[in-house]
Amino acid sequence: MKNILIMILLTGFCSLQAQDFKAYQFYDKKGKEIQTDKIVKELADYDVVFFGENHNSSVNHWLQLKITEALYQKKNGQLILGAEMFERDNQSQLNQYLNGKFDAKTLKDSARLWNNYATDYKPLVDFAKNKKLNFIATNIPRKYASQTAKEGLESLNKLSDKEKTYIAQLPIKVTLDTPGYTEMKAMMGDHAEGTKVMNFISAQATKDATMAESILKNRQPGKTFIHYNGNYHSKEFGGIYWYIKQKNPSLKMAVISVFESEDPELKVPAKDYVPTDFNLIIPSDMTKTF
Repeated sequence: MKNILIMILLTGFCSLQAQDFKAYQFYDKKGKEIQTDKIVKELADYDVVFFGENHNSSVNHWLQLKITEALYQKKNGQLILGAEMFERDNQSQLNQYLNGKFDAKTLKDSARLWNNYATDYKPLVDFAKNKKLNFIATNIPRKYASQTAKEGLESLNKLSDKEKTYIAQLPIKVTLDTPGYTEMKAMMGDHAEGTKVMNFISAQATKDATMAESILKNRQPGKTFIHYNGNYHSKEFGGIYWYIKQKNPSLKMAVISVFESEDPELKVPAKDYVPTDFNLIIPSDMTKTF
């Protein structure tokens, strides 16, 4: 009886040991598993890389840092970093931190940092600082996006010349042909007021167009510009990607999209899955940073 009990316990222990708990899995656009070293090798040939994220995903942020570090090595330092999480009018403060003129507290006190900056974005900024890389604040100041949502795109024409330098050149084209915007319209429901819906979509467009312009203005030939943004801003090759394509269709750009899955094997989701160049699947119960 004692021997049987030991065998049962050992069998249970072995089955636990054999189970593989996956933290993430990448797939290419054809649905084949792809390893990170191959992804880095391929990304090195691109002019612009969009690394989509779920803002509160710990493994998503960790992978952004690790792939950036590996890409830096692969490109011999020929990288430019940029992010949605920093707004154009805070570029000076960000530069002073990168140059060592501001400490972390001064940056926090003088710039509008996201609440999860310390855990999720500071490692990327510090990497740029240590390697003396440019880090571009690409996004529109949130007050102008909020103004657009409330008053419409035309209200931006009233801004001063100085204020207009913080947003994409006007007029900004807004069309439901842009991937993602039709989905946004549907999310607001059939009963939402038409003007209100278009103002909301236009606010999203001001962000996407401004980030696209920021990338185009700051990219350099021979260097890869890696941009960190919410998944929605580049999913399905829409958002920022779409606006850049309107201005410079010859640029070679890659999109890394992110999806959550309840499948422990992290297979490609059966629904709501529109792949881009590289597709990150993470567990839906992965630790969130907020």
